[in-house]
Amino acid sequence: MFWHRIKRLVRKDGTVSYLGARFEVPYELAGKTVRLVVDPYAERVLGVEDENAVWLGEASALDLLANCQRTRHKPDASTRMPDTPRSGPNRVEQAHQAYHGNQEA
Repeated sequence: MFWHRIKRLVRKDGTVSYLGARFEVPYELAGKTVRLVVDPYAERVLGVEDENAVWLGEASALDLLANCQRTRHKPDASTRMPDTPRSGPNRVEQAHQAYHGNQEA
């Protein structure tokens, strides 16, 4: 059996769309690009996998009421980018310097 794999971005609420319908996927995938595994003959979404064809979870038709009550967790500190201080001029300072040059009063 041949299944299609369709690239989709997971929305903040943990859903993806296919043929005008929305499907719930594991919430931990929010903000990531996944591939929907679709049975093209039945037009049915079976699940999601990553770009290396590793199975990430099931996909089910969106239940709006249940999705509103869904437990969501913020990403833990180990997955966030560290806050690093920036050195040098920012974009506004660069634009100001490019426009006005080095005019010192």
